[in-house]
Formats: sequence, C-alpha cells, structure tokens
Amino acid sequence: MELSSLTTEKRNENSMTLDQMSIMEALHTINNEDKKVAKAVESVLPKVKTSIEKIYDSLAKGGRLFYVGAGTSGRLGVVDASECPPTFMTSSEMVQAIMAGGNGAFFNAAEGCEDDESQGAKDIEAKQLTEDDVVLGITASGRTPYPIGALKYARKVGAYTVSLSCNERSEISQHADCDIEVVVGPEVLTGSTRMKAATAHKMILNMISTTTMIQLGKVHENLMVDVHASNYKLMERAKKTIMEITKVSYDEAESVLKKTNHEVKPAVVMIETGADYQQSIEAIHRNKGYVRKAISYILKQKT
Repeated sequence: MELSSLTTEKRNENSMTLDQMSIMEALHTINNEDKKVAKAVESVLPKVKTSIEKIYDSLAKGGRLFYVGAGTSGRLGVVDASECPPTFMTSSEMVQAIMAGGNGAFFNAAEGCEDDESQGAKDIEAKQLTEDDVVLGITASGRTPYPIGALKYARKVGAYTVSLSCNERSEISQHADCDIEVVVGPEVLTGSTRMKAATAHKMILNMISTTTMIQLGKVHENLMVDVHASNYKLMERAKKTIMEITKVSYDEAESVLKKTNHEVKPAVVMIETGADYQQSIEAIHRNKGYVRKAISYILKQKT
C-alpha cells in the first residue's frame, strides 16, 4: 500500500491499452509522455540552482561530489560521473558515483542491495567523507534505503546533502539539505522508472555537472576548453576548439597544442597574448581557470 500511493507507481490513464496498441500507437504514447519531462524539470530549476551553488563552493575548495543510488538511479550517477574526466579534465576523485552492489551492479542487476540502508552508510563512509564534500542521493521512488543511508551518514559528518527523487514529500527529502522532487507522473509502463523518471534525473544530473564545471572555468564561450585530448577524436576536437577561438590555422593549432602537452587552455592564452607556456599557466591559475580572464590579465600587464 505504501508503494501504490506513490506517483511513480500509479497507473497511467493514457496507456491502459498499451498491450493492444500498434507499434506506432505505442511510440506516440511514449513520446507524448516524454514531452512532459522537460516541463517537470523546469519547475525544479530553483532547487537545482541551489544544489549547484553548494557543489561549486565545495569543489572550488577541494571537496568532492558523490552520486549515490541503486539500480537505474545508480547507473545514471555512474554515467554522469564517468564523463567528467574526459569532458572537463577533472580528476577521477572530484566527481564519483557509488552504486548499491558495487561496480558489477552496473551491468548485472543486484536489486536486493538497494534495501540495505546500513550499506549505503558504510560505502560513503569508506570514501573518508568530510564536511567539504557533497553527497547527492538519487532514487525515483524517494524511499530507497541505500541512498537514504548514505545521506544520513553524510549529515552526521557535516557534508552538504542533496536528494533527487520523483515523488512529492519523498522520504529521502527529509534527510537532504536541498531536496529536488521532479514529479513526472505515472510511467507508460507502470512502475518502470527507467523511463520518464530516469530521463528527468539524467537531465538534472547533466545540468548539475555541466553548470558546475562552467562555474569552475572549464568552458569558454560554449566550447570544452578543458577537454582531455586522450584519443584521435578528442585531439581533433581540441585543435578545432583552438581554431574556433583564435582563428589560427589547423597547423598552427596543432603546433601550439604540442607545446602545451595537449592542453587547450594554455594554447589559447599563448596564441591570444603571445605569452609563453609557463606565463599562460600561471595566469589561468590566478584567474581560477577562466581563459577569458587569463587573457585580459596578461594583456593588462603588457600595457
């Protein structure tokens, strides 16, 4: 009865004949429900903003962000965290994901693990959590014990806590400093929160990580200037980024990139200011990672 009262577990009146629909009818039904997700996300943007402000403050002073979840929620955390190093050249420590059942549960469902609240607390404790860190618990239902256990422990040590759920007045919200409840309504397939609920959570996690990294100076204009050029595709993207910003040729972008150990930021600053690598690095650090400010800083010193 407790579960059946949750919005995420209710039956969707628009899909009561799902088993009788043609393929195209089913697709239209799913698509129409998916259209509601962005609107639901829009309604919680003020809470998302609050969480980002706290996460930025934490990361800026050397803290870490932990995503904690089980099942689909845990996998979403893994996906978002794993993209931060290649996209923003963060360390693997800065944004981490903790999933009920461990890394193996990403590929093989370990649903029973989500019911162990004490394990959630133990797993986050093992990360040597401090008050400088932020813990974000993800659960569509809002009642999953594993992330709740993690948030309870986090609050004990003074870490900032955020909850992300899809039901109003969720249980996990009671254990969070910032509660994000994005209510997307009943799923097309009853209770299958890998659908709308997961889509909403993916959108919000993307917003949180991307906007936080923007605040940390890892974006110039709308370009990834902290991309980790670790393979051919990313190396070419790095060159293109330098060309876009500085208007130099492909060959010049490639030449300067070699001098910076394939780092885009100092390459851009060097080209725009005529400074050497060490001067560019120092200016970037002095201006908290912002390329635009680093360029202005060097040019002002020259006048």
